[in-house]
Amino acid sequence: MNYANIKYYDISNGPGVRTSLFVSGCTHHCPGCFNEIAWDFNYGSPFTKEVRNQIFAASQPDYIAGLSLLGGEPMEPANQRELLPFVRNFKALYPNKTVWCYSGYTLEQLLGQEVSRCRCEVTDQLLALIDVLVDGPFVQAQYDISLRFRGSSNQRLLDLPKSLAQGRPVLWEDEPVFSTHTM
Repeated sequence: MNYANIKYYDISNGPGVRTSLFVSGCTHHCPGCFNEIAWDFNYGSPFTKEVRNQIFAASQPDYIAGLSLLGGEPMEPANQRELLPFVRNFKALYPNKTVWCYSGYTLEQLLGQEVSRCRCEVTDQLLALIDVLVDGPFVQAQYDISLRFRGSSNQRLLDLPKSLAQGRPVLWEDEPVFSTHTM
C-alpha cells in the first residue's frame, strides 16, 4: 500500500488534534474530489514499517485525540488488508484514542447488505476497530461548507461500535470539547 500524505497535527478530520493518514488508491473517482491525485494506487510513498512507527510515535502525546484514515479510499480491499494490522497496533498502543475512517462506501456496502466491491476477508475485523465512520461518496451537488467533518450532506458520521451492535446505522453524537460548568 502507498500513502499520499500524513498530517501530524490535523484539526479538520475529526475532533481534537489528530494524526491523519491519506492512503493512495480509490476507484470511486467522485467528481469534485478534494484529493483526486490519490486515486492512483501507485501514487505517493510506500507505507513501510518506519512510516508506521513514525505515526505511532507522533500519536503518543496526550493532546493527540486519535487517528483519521482518509484517501484515496481506506476501504478499498487492498488498503484494508494493509490497514488492519496497523489499526490493530494503534488501538493496542492507544486504547483511549479514537480511530476515524472516511470512506466513499456506505456502511451498508461495507457490511455486505448492499452489493459492492469493498467487502473482503478483513472488512469486519477492520470495522470493529473504527470508532467513527464517515460514509458515502462525495457528491458535488450536495457540497456544503457548513458541514462539520464531511464535504457533502449525503455523508453520515456514524458511531461504528453502536451501529455494529444494533445492526443499523447510528449517527455519531458530537461530544463537547470543553466543559460548560463553572465553579
